[in-house]
Amino acid sequence: MNWAALLDDLRAQRRGIGAFNAILIEHAEAVVAGAELSGLPVILQISQNAVRYHGSLAPFAAACLRLAANATVPVLVHLDHVEDERLIHEGLDLGVTSVMFDAAALPYAENVARTKAVVERCHAANCRVEAELGEIGGKNGAHAPGVRTDPAEAREFVAATGVDSLAVAVGSSHAMTDRSAVLDEALIAALAGSVPVPLVLHGSSGVTDEGLRGAVASGIVKVNIGTRLNQVLTEAVRSTLGEHATITDPRRYLAPGRDAVRDEVSRLLTLLACRDETFPAIAG
Repeated sequence: MNWAALLDDLRAQRRGIGAFNAILIEHAEAVVAGAELSGLPVILQISQNAVRYHGSLAPFAAACLRLAANATVPVLVHLDHVEDERLIHEGLDLGVTSVMFDAAALPYAENVARTKAVVERCHAANCRVEAELGEIGGKNGAHAPGVRTDPAEAREFVAATGVDSLAVAVGSSHAMTDRSAVLDEALIAALAGSVPVPLVLHGSSGVTDEGLRGAVASGIVKVNIGTRLNQVLTEAVRSTLGEHATITDPRRYLAPGRDAVRDEVSRLLTLLACRDETFPAIAG
């Protein structure tokens, strides 16, 4: 699958693709199953926080890469919000071909220098790089709420670093459990007109369906979703345990959670594709 061409096509057509964070193997299985259910490509993400939870990258990444290889639709395994360059190098050795290097909390010049070095290393290994500019809110205090990405600075940043996509701050916030975020669609459009690479929306769980469609129509291409999947999984597990208080086999309560995540992934992929079913002109 030529992911660069796919993302460029989506950008030209004002359509989006979902990028879903996996913490458990059930998340990963559900993301792939949801993509297959919708017939759409998907991005399966592993964050540095998820790696920290598991204690290492290799076992979980290997499982995700195998799920992607066996899927009936294109699945891109992506390392998300990596601040430690050593983790990126490990991912490259495992066969990961897409990473997000997060140096947004650093001063601009240092962000540029470190990101450029990561880009050079990753491009030599045929790996795409996403970066962030503008400090998206809610990232454990490291990102300042209310910050917005400046279009001129974004254009300069992409030119200076050579990144393949750019996450921008336009009103969303990480880890939101309600959907009250209001996006600045005019700013998204200005950024899309200034930046020659696909734009990424982080913190998308806090955005309504209408807001997500508006963001894609304004120029967002990749839409990151994590908290929403955790909510769906937890609600299903809680409901199952509430109805069957004596269950001890985790398969009995995790399976309904996995199925619920699968259905939500399928729904969101279809929503972001801006079509009722699939987009056969691109997927394949």
